[in-house]
Order: sequence, then structure tokens, then C-alpha cells
Amino acid sequence: MIDHINAVLIMVQDFDTSFAFYKDVLEFTPSTVEKGFAAFDIGNKTLAILDMKMAAAMISEEAIQPNKDFIPRSLFAVFMEDCDAEYERLKAKGVRFIKPPVTQPWGQRTAYFTDPDGNIWEISHFPKAS
Repeated sequence: MIDHINAVLIMVQDFDTSFAFYKDVLEFTPSTVEKGFAAFDIGNKTLAILDMKMAAAMISEEAIQPNKDFIPRSLFAVFMEDCDAEYERLKAKGVRFIKPPVTQPWGQRTAYFTDPDGNIWEISHFPKAS
């Protein structure tokens, strides 16, 4: 029975650019770095990136379709104390936001950005009642 997820892996077109983004911009500390593969331990989970061509060789070219244009279908959500402050910090580092911080009708404050391959990330917090 599957009862938890150990790791999330993102297949990337340009490994070096994605590695720099996750290591230098988002400041994730790599726990494993190999040719075309890197893992970052974030809390008790692992986020890994894998070169798209290596993924196609490992799994199958038909399944991965490494030459097909990317269409984002996943979203990585990160809860934090202050998404507005993180928005400003990441924006100053050149992160491309697709939506700046906004308060949703249910009260959650959210902002969205993409990594170099177009994967969507949400940063958010629930403002404290005053």
C-alpha cells in the first residue's frame, strides 16, 4: 500500500540552468549531485531534478517525449510565514513571477512563479488575524 511520498522528481531540459536555479536562487542545499541528476532535501522530503534526455533513456522516449513543448500540469505549493517578503526576495534575484501576491477569497495570500522549465511554484501564507 502506498502511504507516503518520499521524493518528487522534475525532468528538465537544461540541467545546468535548473540546478543553478534551485541551488542559487531558491537556495536549496543539494544532497546528491551527479551528471544530469541532483537531489535537494527539503524538510523530510526530497526534490530531485533529472535531465530530460536521461529520463527518456531510463524510462522511454515515448513516455517522456523529450522534444515536445512543455505544458505545466503540476504545481508545487510552499507554505511560509510571509509570502510577500519571499516574493520581494525572489523577484530581486530575477525569478519570473506569473502572478504577484494576492489575497484569495478564502483568506490565503498566494504568489506564483515558474522555474526555468516552466514548472509552477506557489508561495503562500494565511495572514494572522489582528
